[in-house]
Amino acid sequence: MQATASARYVRVTPQKARRVVDMIRGKQAGEAIAVLTFAPQTASEPVLKVLRSAIANARVTADKHSQAFDERTLVVSAAYVDEGPTMKRFRPRAQGRASQILKRSSHITVQVTQPDSQEGRR
Repeated sequence: MQATASARYVRVTPQKARRVVDMIRGKQAGEAIAVLTFAPQTASEPVLKVLRSAIANARVTADKHSQAFDERTLVVSAAYVDEGPTMKRFRPRAQGRASQILKRSSHITVQVTQPDSQEGRR
């Protein structure tokens, strides 16, 4: 059984969010929550929200299909960050010039899987 959650248009740069997502990919869900809770990066907060949402989606999916659900067995099977739209802003500079500022956004996706049900499928 697998469940996915995503957050779109998050105002954090994709490069910074990918550093955080790389820390949790392949880990147990409980361990990933612990890592994100104490990570000093600002991007860890939205990634943590998406991970908790994916775990809740897995719980709902298990209830819908009347399967046994144990949160401790969930593994972060896939986690990735795509680039969202970029807002373009301008900052005044010397001698009447202007320089462009790019305010980037990201789409964060986390997928959790229960490994024992995955082995039964093969």
